[in-house]
Amino acid sequence: MTVSVSRDGYWTAALAAIKSFLIWLFILEVCLLVIGFPLVVLIVAGAATVAIALHPLMPASALLIVASTTIGLNFIAIATASLVLTARGIHPHTISWLNWLKSEADPLTLPVYAACPLTCGLQRDIL
Repeated sequence: MTVSVSRDGYWTAALAAIKSFLIWLFILEVCLLVIGFPLVVLIVAGAATVAIALHPLMPASALLIVASTTIGLNFIAIATASLVLTARGIHPHTISWLNWLKSEADPLTLPVYAACPLTCGLQRDIL
């Protein structure tokens, strides 16, 4: 009996890994910018200080070098963290606090509106 190996499974797994990597990249970058805003302010302040210190040595390109280095290191750090999470097999859809990635509605959570104390009793009486 011969078992044929399907290449479709390989491409499906590769696309799932690429999708997971890109989602992690987006999530970690947004978290750094939104939640880690004080850290971003410190990074920008440090980069501005370095650019000011380098300005007398290379007036034309100090800001360009510092800005590109800062953005590059940020991207490398986020991409490395995304790659590590993807390589370990941690997919974003398995994380409980990332429930907004799932397209399923939570059936246990009912919407509560501001007028509910006034109208909720009427709905029970009508039904």
